[in-house]
Amino acid sequence: MQLDVVAAFFLLGAFAQLLKAPIKMPSGLYQSLTLFLLIAIGLKGGIALGQFGNIELLWQSLLILGFGALLPLFAFPVLLKLGGLSRVDSASIAAHYGSVSIATFAVAMAVLDAREISYEPYFPLFVALLEIPAIAVGLWLAQGKGQTLNLRKVLHEIFLNQGVLLLSGALLVGWWAGDQSQKLMPFFGNLFYGVLALFLLEMGRVATSRINLLKEYGSFIASFGVVMPLFGALVGALFAQLLGLSVGGTILLATLGGSASYIAVPAAMSVALPNANQSLSITSSLTVTFPFNILVGIPLYSTLVIEVMT
Repeated sequence: MQLDVVAAFFLLGAFAQLLKAPIKMPSGLYQSLTLFLLIAIGLKGGIALGQFGNIELLWQSLLILGFGALLPLFAFPVLLKLGGLSRVDSASIAAHYGSVSIATFAVAMAVLDAREISYEPYFPLFVALLEIPAIAVGLWLAQGKGQTLNLRKVLHEIFLNQGVLLLSGALLVGWWAGDQSQKLMPFFGNLFYGVLALFLLEMGRVATSRINLLKEYGSFIASFGVVMPLFGALVGALFAQLLGLSVGGTILLATLGGSASYIAVPAAMSVALPNANQSLSITSSLTVTFPFNILVGIPLYSTLVIEVMT
């Protein structure tokens, strides 16, 4: 399982943080890199959606929504019963693991492109769809302990947070503009992997800077942050077979199933569940699951899917 070159920049950032090297990016640059990745992935998916969209895609999209709603239902009882966490914290973390990491998806795309493994080009549509159901299920699971929701604020955070809005918006622009979108691809296409490398450099630093929090939250969170991605990836691969996806598509859906959100869901949960320990959720998804997927998960999912399907 060879490490992809863009993932190597994650390790570089991690080592720099361990050595206390001063390479922290300006917050404005980090934000710009995030916006770039969201728009680039959305545009690419929108162009493909205009070319390949059909009635079968509608059926696949419905199954994807079901997939996103299912994962939190598996994660919640484990967190509540085995982990001994509160109902609110369990629901919040479960929602993170039902949603997706756009950066993890971007790395998986880069790995497949480097290995010349084809996949369904409209996959960014599935990424956008998976951002939403897990949040709704997480909020439903949190009820029963006197939780009250400001529905207006919650809906705003679910549908108008940065990740959902930009990814969905860019996807619609690419679909509407069609071939005209190619004018933008010298920027959003050719620079994609360089921007991803810079993004992972910073993510390596950020994830490593939070390692000490694992001591506070114990071994359960560290274990959950590894076991849940493996389970989610397995469920994702099984759903991919129901959808009739290619080898590359199966790898991508397994990766999405194994990923955890650290952008869209934290924003929604901070508004909807202010009593939840957001630091606990972020530590699990960003400090444990994200590095695991980048360094181990994606190569593992790719190898196993290729061996089984070819």
